[in-house]
Amino acid sequence: MTESAVAIDVQRLSRRFGDFTAVDEVSFTVAPGEIFGFLGSNGAGKSTTIRMLCGLLRPTSGTALVGGVDVASDPEGVKRRIGYMSQRFSLYELLTVDQNITFWGGLYGLDRARLARRREFVLEMAGLRGRERTLARDLSGGWRQRLALGCAVLHQPPILFLDEPTGGVDPLSRRQFWHLIDSLAGSGVTVLVTTHYLDEAERCHRVALIHAGRLAAMGTVEEVKSVFAGRPILEVRAANPVAAMAALDAMTEVEKTSLFGTAVHAVLRTDELTADAIRARLGARGISVQTIATVAPSLEDVFLDVVDRARIGAPGGAAA
Repeated sequence: MTESAVAIDVQRLSRRFGDFTAVDEVSFTVAPGEIFGFLGSNGAGKSTTIRMLCGLLRPTSGTALVGGVDVASDPEGVKRRIGYMSQRFSLYELLTVDQNITFWGGLYGLDRARLARRREFVLEMAGLRGRERTLARDLSGGWRQRLALGCAVLHQPPILFLDEPTGGVDPLSRRQFWHLIDSLAGSGVTVLVTTHYLDEAERCHRVALIHAGRLAAMGTVEEVKSVFAGRPILEVRAANPVAAMAALDAMTEVEKTSLFGTAVHAVLRTDELTADAIRARLGARGISVQTIATVAPSLEDVFLDVVDRARIGAPGGAAA
């Protein structure tokens, strides 16, 4: 990725709060028009990173350029070039849809003619036409998030930060919200989105998995799944999944297991042991196996794996 093709350039970015390191020397770049997903559990460092990149929190060390502007030396310059949508609904609940659009347009310095054009765009993009006079507090969760997104892009920022934007939103509204994100990226807007929804991460062009303030893996979804190259995953469905899991854990060829609903995922150390051989071993222990098959790793498998590796200090992960 050449310098001219970089919308966000982060190098060894850290943030400490006293003795606690929330973000620990994180480095990555994001290209214009890319949807870059920041994936991690609560407390992993996602929101702290995004707040630094938005100029809301000063880094302890490292550098970050957003739209070519240094977040440490010119945070106000960064804010003029970005759109930001926080985890919590950030608009005024006692104002109508129209009043919120007008208020935020004024904050962004839009003149009357431009505000009128952008108002039409937001109403159309977010599907809010006919709801102009509805109070924000009376909108459902999905509509509220669409309004918040619309206000975040009123001033046509080239870079958009979304911090867990679909938390608490129903699945249908989440899908519709992501259609909006796709359309914005298609128009050239760079989107960095934090999420703990694995299905949302699958929609990103690239993802970074963060754990305990450090990047554990980064790349396309397929690239981060390559952590399982040479380590097949077997999905075992048995009448007693807990007993099956315990029996699998006792096999030296099995690296680890985890429950996926009513099934057990077993990560093998090598690809030498077959599914039929494991079925026979479980049967010898009196465990009835309904189905057993090799499955492609999911992002959940990847996330659990990189967290385990980070916990024990083992190398792993993928880098783009």
